[in-house]
Amino acid sequence: MNFLKGSLFRRNTEPEELEPMEESGGGILAVWGSPGCGKTVTAVKIAKHLADQKKNTVLLLCDMTAPMMPCICPPSELEVDKSLGSIFAAQHISVNLIKHNLTTLKRLPHLTMLGLRKKENEYTYAPCTKQQAEDLIRGLREIVPYVVIDCSSYIANDILSAVALMEADSVLQLASCDLKSVGYLSSQLPLLGELKWDKDKQYRVASNIKPFQAADRIGQVLGSVVFRLPYSQELEEQYLAGELLADLSMKDSRAFRKEIDRICEEVF
Repeated sequence: MNFLKGSLFRRNTEPEELEPMEESGGGILAVWGSPGCGKTVTAVKIAKHLADQKKNTVLLLCDMTAPMMPCICPPSELEVDKSLGSIFAAQHISVNLIKHNLTTLKRLPHLTMLGLRKKENEYTYAPCTKQQAEDLIRGLREIVPYVVIDCSSYIANDILSAVALMEADSVLQLASCDLKSVGYLSSQLPLLGELKWDKDKQYRVASNIKPFQAADRIGQVLGSVVFRLPYSQELEEQYLAGELLADLSMKDSRAFRKEIDRICEEVF
């Protein structure tokens, strides 16, 4: 295999030993999967669910190619607007530095976010290193009891997402009910094997299930799944409007809300 320069994945190299960290509170959940499977939507709704229960939560948005912050809420809802890139520009990542760069919200005091802002990209700031990614995630663990990480799909060239999958206490592995998603996961999972990833901490999730996709078909395509997130037109409209922090109130969202509740109860 030919791995990208600067990637975590290299031929014939052993991963560095990570120092054990004391778990404080709920833990760290990474949401990862195939492109277009609903990772950001799921991560945001889980983070909002926790915040609505007055549990202090940080939502970390890893995607450096397409900043997700504008997809989550309008700028008018932000109390303090900071950028994840400012953290990677520093030589040393401390807890105070992370706190200073958290984006806070006016209506959800128990939720803070970290991500790139509109018009920023992976070249706006200095690239993230493996050490910085580890320091960031460990620092977040000290700041809040609940951390939800929205990983990008392309872990071969996204160090932050790759480290998040290694450092997280639990991982939701999302896949749409199609062969493309299955093909993507079968090509990417061997990369995690290079780092001796703990497969036991993952939960398989069938996402964005359309009404016409029968349960037996889902099993044939994805294999055994722990959670099933059904399609919701209301949810899609929120995503397109950049209003993912809005409540889900329509009848077609009821099953999705129940499954998010079940995920939070099981994972945390």
